[in-house]
Amino acid sequence: MKNKIRTASSALAVALMTLPALAMAQFAAPTGTNLPEGTITDIIKNIMNWILGIVGVLGVIGFAIAGVLYLTAAGDEGKIDKAKEAMTYSIIGVIVALVGLVVIRAASSMLGGSTSTF
Repeated sequence: MKNKIRTASSALAVALMTLPALAMAQFAAPTGTNLPEGTITDIIKNIMNWILGIVGVLGVIGFAIAGVLYLTAAGDEGKIDKAKEAMTYSIIGVIVALVGLVVIRAASSMLGGSTSTF
């Protein structure tokens, strides 16, 4: 009885492992889905580039808004301090975006095996 259960479970495991090969699921990619084609590392790299681009644009917009706040402070120390703090944070945001971009490019060139510079 024990051998029959072991044989049946082994046969079931083999059948479940070969089922994708029988369906050719790993070879036939669907077409017309508008999904990105490429490796997972390329997809992650593109997503990170988009996120860093958005952070950079928001940092520049924040810096412009902080400049307007500074100009419209009219000598009020509280507003001037708030504008300077906003400028500091926006500069930090732009620096973080640029450092992130450099890190992603450097890691991509080091891990990609290419000899190109970043």
